[in-house]
Amino acid sequence: MLYADRRPHDTNYHESAGYARGIYDLGQRLYAYLSPNGSWYETNTGLIVGDGESLLVDTLLDLPHTHTMLKLMQPLTDTRPIHYLVNTHADCDHCWGNELVTQAEIISSQACYEEMQEFSPATLMSLAKLGSLLKLAGHLPGLTKYRLIGSWWQTMLAPYNTHSVKLTLPSRRFTGELTLQVGGREVHLLEVGPMHTQGDVLVYVPDAKTLYAGDALFVGVTPVLWTGPLEHWIATLDKILQMDIDCIVPGHGAITDKEGVRQLRDYWIFLNSEVRQRYEAGMTAAKAAYDIARSPAFTRSPFARWDSPERMLTGTYTLYRWFQGRTDHPKQLERFRILAQQAEFAFTFPTATPARLHWLSHHHIKGK
Repeated sequence: MLYADRRPHDTNYHESAGYARGIYDLGQRLYAYLSPNGSWYETNTGLIVGDGESLLVDTLLDLPHTHTMLKLMQPLTDTRPIHYLVNTHADCDHCWGNELVTQAEIISSQACYEEMQEFSPATLMSLAKLGSLLKLAGHLPGLTKYRLIGSWWQTMLAPYNTHSVKLTLPSRRFTGELTLQVGGREVHLLEVGPMHTQGDVLVYVPDAKTLYAGDALFVGVTPVLWTGPLEHWIATLDKILQMDIDCIVPGHGAITDKEGVRQLRDYWIFLNSEVRQRYEAGMTAAKAAYDIARSPAFTRSPFARWDSPERMLTGTYTLYRWFQGRTDHPKQLERFRILAQQAEFAFTFPTATPARLHWLSHHHIKGK
């Protein structure tokens, strides 16, 4: 690691980090900024340095976190300024810091560009306010679950502040593939969505056998399937396994190699099979997720020890949509409904991490 921020060994939830926060030297003038441990909005970014200029892969959720990252990159970017900024997809924790990279040409897939405009910074912060109201409502008889939901939303968003974010959209869009020259070195942008989101993109540096995978890859943390189809995601993982790659920077989690890709592929194969069985048995999506979480097949698997297991519920809902022939992208109200159920679901995992999102809030709510 080259440069660490002031809390290199803490996560955004003030818990012990599994790996340090800061800038990592990947060799061959490639770098990664890691945000441990990869849970909600704990996002990784990348920096590709060429002769006299560089390319930044993604920004972070809010301006304070993005500012910290860019300041740590200054020893690298002062003489090789950021000429390109690539947003790998439309999730807010990968693009809402765009406005701080004022000198760069911002690039994304066309689908990513369109999806970015569906969700505003003010809407996200409204979840925290709504969480406060739900906690109050949860004091009324029979409404305890709203205290759980409100507490989880507030805790999830507590490390962040997007009030001052101005949505800054890409000025250049593409479909399929795009090759850039960054200070004399080729960088390939490969559109692989829809899967995690509508317009996911991989950033491949062939001369260094390195891939910045965005949220096509989660390592040690449960992935989120918002869009689908899952077959596209599995095909993307298969594509990565066939590429000439030694080093992979995931969107969330520790730097990995192809073993991290295989582990995520195993997770999706497992979840798809388990959800399909319960769908065909007539269970609702919510009941299926709870049933899988309690099953020996899950509790004995390595996936049960990944961060943020409650995200399984989102994946279950998305798989149900596809099983039912629904290929539409979930709109804002549907996402909020799923997030509310996910908040309840999180307390099914009292020993999961981040602890503040699982055991501690539940412990406090129960008055122990």
